Amino acid sequence: MNQLAIPCLLFRSGTSRGPFFLSGDLPDDHTTRDKIILATMGSPDERQIDGIGGATTLTSKVVIFSPSHHDWADIDFLFGQVSINQNLIDWSPSCGNMTAAVAHAAIKRGLVSALDPITKVKIRNLNTNSLVETVVQTPQSEIMYDGNTSIDGVPGAAAPVVMNFMEVVGSKTGQLLPTGHCREEIEGIEVTCMDAAIPMVITRAQDLGKTGYETKAELDADKHFLAKIETIRRIAGERMGLGDVTNRVIPKLSIIAPPRQGGT
Repeated sequence: MNQLAIPCLLFRSGTSRGPFFLSGDLPDDHTTRDKIILATMGSPDERQIDGIGGATTLTSKVVIFSPSHHDWADIDFLFGQVSINQNLIDWSPSCGNMTAAVAHAAIKRGLVSALDPITKVKIRNLNTNSLVETVVQTPQSEIMYDGNTSIDGVPGAAAPVVMNFMEVVGSKTGQLLPTGHCREEIEGIEVTCMDAAIPMVITRAQDLGKTGYETKAELDADKHFLAKIETIRRIAGERMGLGDVTNRVIPKLSIIAPPRQGGT
């Protein structure tokens, strides 16, 4: 097979990173498209050594974007979570982090004209059919990347990106509380199953024997803990009407803990 050159934009977006492809630059056939994306990222391989993936879930993501035919939106985009060690891309969830750079990609590829001093871009996510208005800093009609805004998980600072999410309740299940309960027990642990922007399972750290302030390395080393939360997540997925979520990233499991530096 001859090698192909396909243009893309590589963005750090929120706490994530990945290539942004214009839909028209990729094959219409989804099987061929997915093979190209997997090869681009270097999957399946634990290190993704032959691709641009970063060998973590945060850096193994992809966005496909295009002009929108929706009455409200300017841009449509599809998010994919690329498996690191399997020939698999999960197209079911959205990703708030990767959403942050969709407007920038659209401006860079000429789908949206930048204004001065800011540019508002209306975006539709095709994974969940949700809508978001993004505000990009564009002084003199040029994207500004430098700034003083910082977020947890990313060193340094950059220009702010304001995202106004609309109609986020029930994005995948059609209900805020898809199981019909505010609280319920799964595997002896009290949880809340919620669908707001993305399906989630929320539980207290202390109920899982954690403080909520452990490092990633500490959590990764606790295999019993990881197995426990994955069991909870799979059962919750079935109760939420999502079916077998074994090879999917939704619902996401969130562990909450009391604040240590003020707040509620």
